[in-house]
Amino acid sequence: MRDERAARAGVTVSGWTTRRWLRVGVGATLAVLAVLGGLGTWSMARASDLTSQVVDTNSPALISAVRLEAALVNQETGVRGYGLAGQRDFLAPYNQGVADEKAALSRLRPLIRDDETARKDLADVERLADQWQRRIAHPVAAAPAGSAVPLATERADEGKRTFDSLRSALDRQQTHLQDSREAASEDLARAITLRNWVFTAIALSILVVAALIFEGLRRGVTAPLTRIATSAREVAKGGFDRPIAAEGPADLRRLGMDVEEMRRRLVAELAHTERSRQQLDEQAADLRRSNAELEQFAYVASHDLQEPLRKVSSFTQLLQRRYGEQLDERADQYIAFAVDGANRMQVLINDLLAFSRVGRVHNESREVDLEALVERTLGTLSMAAEETGAEITHDPLPTVLGDTTQLGMLWQNLLSNALKFHSPERPPRIHIEARQDGDTWHFAVRDNGIGIAPEFRDKVFVIFQRLHTKDAYPGTGIGLAMCKKVVEFHGGTIGIDPEHGPGTRVVFTLPALRAAEPDTTEEPSA
Repeated sequence: MRDERAARAGVTVSGWTTRRWLRVGVGATLAVLAVLGGLGTWSMARASDLTSQVVDTNSPALISAVRLEAALVNQETGVRGYGLAGQRDFLAPYNQGVADEKAALSRLRPLIRDDETARKDLADVERLADQWQRRIAHPVAAAPAGSAVPLATERADEGKRTFDSLRSALDRQQTHLQDSREAASEDLARAITLRNWVFTAIALSILVVAALIFEGLRRGVTAPLTRIATSAREVAKGGFDRPIAAEGPADLRRLGMDVEEMRRRLVAELAHTERSRQQLDEQAADLRRSNAELEQFAYVASHDLQEPLRKVSSFTQLLQRRYGEQLDERADQYIAFAVDGANRMQVLINDLLAFSRVGRVHNESREVDLEALVERTLGTLSMAAEETGAEITHDPLPTVLGDTTQLGMLWQNLLSNALKFHSPERPPRIHIEARQDGDTWHFAVRDNGIGIAPEFRDKVFVIFQRLHTKDAYPGTGIGLAMCKKVVEFHGGTIGIDPEHGPGTRVVFTLPALRAAEPDTTEEPSA
């Protein structure tokens, strides 16, 4: 479907979506960073190995070789002094040199384990040192003290030649170790330089990759999305003729085409809505004309229709008073029927007028004190309450927002119904309940009267719906219908509680007054 729309729009949709571009870009970036990371790791490892070689091997080996030479020189000095003087104190350097020689050799051997040249140099040094010690040092040191040692004098030339050879071997050893240390230091310097270059290349590569990613996202994602969003905002502001651009990767192009399709659908819907609005305007004009006609009908009903009814009722009653003795019982009955029909017609017309005025004539919204309103209503119904022996109580009633006249009709109808439909077996007990739940007041008018059968609990709110004959209970059947209209006009609901018995419990709701917002303006200080 999208490809068909793209073909109709003349847009070539690539198979590469934003996800695919990002996946390929991230993969290439990770590959480059992996290669650079490998080079960086290798250069760091090499620099670390060379540093360990210089610090842990070459330098300690050279130091141990120097200490070995010092130990052998101390031995030669002590032996030569003892051979000339024959005093045991002169052997102290010799004895210390022997101990230092052993310590230096124990440190040096592990350090040159992997260096063949150093091992050969050490072997030459040990061979010459052993030769000198066997021929010169040990025999002289073992001679008794007290005077010059003759053996030292006899082998003085041999000892000098042997020790000079030993010195030369020690010099060669130290020279080779120094050369090895300098070579390792040069390698270390080159490795550090290489490491620095590698990390510089890594940093530059990261910057270049970041710049490429930013530019790619800007061109491939953010710029097309920005253009789509700009076009969509212009459409939202009312520019419905502005086409939506379809650019970028395949999914963004499809998104642009979907938005363009939505724009076209909105244009079509708006055109349809405009036609519907015109039709509604025409219907509203018809309704205004119809309401005007209803107003005219209400005027006629309240004046022109009631006047003939009053004449019929008046002259019929006059006829009954003047000729009542001359007529038979059946004629009197017919006249009574005519008078009663005229009166009921007049009451019915008045009730219909009151019903039609709900929400149309009386619609002033103001704060209404239900406590005072119910008290006035009870005063109006006081005679009916006294005649029936009714007891009427109520909870504390709130102040609500509404029309005083309509709410008065609501309480008048509910309480008069509770009094009218009382049970002959017991005096009426009527209670008004009121409780608040959030932004809603829940009211109930509860009585112990004859009640309403379950099958009629919804029908009683239909206009002219009567459950009893007019002889049993007078009325037009419009009271609860008017209550329903008043409650719904004020934004509430009304119904019959099916759980209550005996009697009837009418429940309804009205919106609660919103709490006034606190005045945050500060009075100026004096």
